[in-house]
Amino acid sequence: MNEAETVALTLAMRDSGTVLTWPRIDRPVADKHSTGGIGDNVSLMLAPIVASAGLAVPMISGRGLGPTGGTLDKLESIPGYDVSPDENHLRRTIARTGCAIVGQSGALAPADKRLYAIRDVTATVESMPLIVSSILSKKLAAGLQSLVLDVKFGGGAFMQDANAATDLARLLVKVANGAELQTTALVTDMNEPLADAVGNAVEVENALAFLKGEKTGSRLEKIVLSLAAEMIFGAGLAASQAEAEALAKAKLTDGKALEHFARMVADLGGPVDFVEKSETYLAKAPLIRPVLAPNSGFLCSADARAIGMSVITLGGGRKRPGDRIDHRVGYSRLHPLGTRIEAGAPLGFVHAATQDDGDTAAHALLAAFTIEEAAPAERPLVIERIGRF
Repeated sequence: MNEAETVALTLAMRDSGTVLTWPRIDRPVADKHSTGGIGDNVSLMLAPIVASAGLAVPMISGRGLGPTGGTLDKLESIPGYDVSPDENHLRRTIARTGCAIVGQSGALAPADKRLYAIRDVTATVESMPLIVSSILSKKLAAGLQSLVLDVKFGGGAFMQDANAATDLARLLVKVANGAELQTTALVTDMNEPLADAVGNAVEVENALAFLKGEKTGSRLEKIVLSLAAEMIFGAGLAASQAEAEALAKAKLTDGKALEHFARMVADLGGPVDFVEKSETYLAKAPLIRPVLAPNSGFLCSADARAIGMSVITLGGGRKRPGDRIDHRVGYSRLHPLGTRIEAGAPLGFVHAATQDDGDTAAHALLAAFTIEEAAPAERPLVIERIGRF
């Protein structure tokens, strides 16, 4: 489809169901969408950060698609968390907490939900017009005033090539603005897991650690703060992107972002003391074991897609629509590329249901990383920002 046809499809999908409005919300309504990647749990931190900065964030998220994990699957690691509240409950949560990360209701862009459910099994996951219309129809139906996109490229993304990801980002921005939704995009690297955890419950733990200030200086922090700055500045709550990023950092430092996450979880049915006692609520895998480096050197490359596929093999993702997920399994305490590691030191930890599964996952992780004597060249994390055309 050409650009005009993609706009038409997107608007038709938006109008196939309810289109939300927010007449009682006195703050800018904004959201972010990522095209997906391995260890991409950005939404869990970003929504409460920007909500604490003054935005209203009705974040309509999805489940795992291909090797990439789904935000809803991660949140369902939290006992009681309702990813499918009714519209009145959603509105109350936004009014009280500023953010709600939920799934697509049957009334919201139902045409997209039908198409989304079969893309994985019809080999159309990477179709650009379907990607664009799927992403934007939900965002348009959510009644947003502005949107920021994180379009990823590399081994752990749908778009392997940076040029293809840039093309997708440009098309998304053109179609969104053609549909009168103010949108910008960042094109970002996904040639290694974004977080140091890959799975469901382990990524929720990772997000809590981030909100508590324990992930400073990481690639994850750079992406989260860059997207937060785009959202805050785009909504007019800061005079510059630098000022917007400073505001986001302040909300992390003063604990307001963590407070908003805790309130969102409680308001959507999760434990009221989840943040304080997460270790008692998040189920642990029966087997947690280190994967030891076979030799000393620098971590030079990672097959992020293979790591994501290994989590599916562990039971942490779906091979077919309708498969049940084991939220306990995955990897944790992974090192970023460029890390110097000694022989016998942990590359990371496997969380598995059985010894056999753990052995298989350990071999997969060893095969996914290369260790060499020379340190790899640094790669930019954000390669391009695409504004309105």
